[in-house]
Amino acid sequence: MKKYTYLSFLALMLLTLTSCQAVETIFKAGMYWAFFLVALVLGFIIWLFSRAKK
Repeated sequence: MKKYTYLSFLALMLLTLTSCQAVETIFKAGMYWAFFLVALVLGFIIWLFSRAKK
């Protein structure tokens, strides 16, 4: 049953999204993920420096 759910979801995505829209969506998600990771790394570096001063 799960197989049919995945196949129907894939078919729906292929019919509703053009290739350009799909790529745009993937890159937007990647961009937001990259912003999150950069903020996380900067916060970690700032935390390390603040601990080193003490």
